[in-house]
Amino acid sequence: IQSNGSYARAYIGGDSGTYTQTPSFSAPGYMNLLTGTWANKHNVYDNNVLSPNYHYKNIFRLFKEHYPDKKIAIFSTWTANRIKLIGDGLANAGNITFDYKFDGYELDQITYPQDPDSHYIFDIDERVTYETSECVKIYGADLSWVYLQYTDNVGHQFGDSEQFDQAVKNVDHQIGRIWEAIDYRMIYHQENWLIIITTDHGRDPITGHDHGDQTDRERTTWIITNSQEMNNYFHGFQPAIVDIYPTIAKMISLKIPIESERELDGVPLTEKVSLIKPDVRLHNVSLQISWTVLDRTGN
Repeated sequence: IQSNGSYARAYIGGDSGTYTQTPSFSAPGYMNLLTGTWANKHNVYDNNVLSPNYHYKNIFRLFKEHYPDKKIAIFSTWTANRIKLIGDGLANAGNITFDYKFDGYELDQITYPQDPDSHYIFDIDERVTYETSECVKIYGADLSWVYLQYTDNVGHQFGDSEQFDQAVKNVDHQIGRIWEAIDYRMIYHQENWLIIITTDHGRDPITGHDHGDQTDRERTTWIITNSQEMNNYFHGFQPAIVDIYPTIAKMISLKIPIESERELDGVPLTEKVSLIKPDVRLHNVSLQISWTVLDRTGN
């Protein structure tokens, strides 16, 4: 995918040392992805997800509001992604429900008994990717999210290690399984597909076991996509996880309402972008406003 598409180092965690700073945990990371905002807005600061702020509409909610007849899908090794982060079926989260959902396997301890080395999580990831592949081939939902977990479990247990390297190779193979299904759709159904692959956080710089703080390694991630049409911001700067939301919206011609667009902390990674990284700081009794200009044309 990368060799024929695009790759960039990216970051999570908001602007370190400011009110947008977001802990490098999984739930905040994925809420950043889903809403295009940092934790000061979506209010998810840890994996407990006690009081998510659904005012900031996630990409699936916005998509269903605009295209109620189109299909959405989720394939996940962690049920909280659907139940808590997206708020599937909750009135205050828009009452959306997924047309295709494959999750909850981690709760089935008969089929997937827990073991000290988390091999059961690998087995669930395997099932999730097989379910994804079949669903993509047969139904081809219009917007999907796939979440895989085993690499994080291995990182927590073994840190920087051969086991972690092997876990990365495993997930690469699993994503390849999904990509084959997408390729099938593009060839036999003449469809245009976008895949974006990223992660929710890095790892601690000493051992690789943990995460949650604001070190460079914990904040540094990556974005891989099959698209070759990424813009100068993607290639010349370090994009953020919050940039993925508006990028997907551009790809699927999803018009973001102005009241939602003004709240986004990200910008599209495709097409022209005039400016990035707006910043406001209080200095004495005045506000200092700054931004980085990418395109000086126009008024």
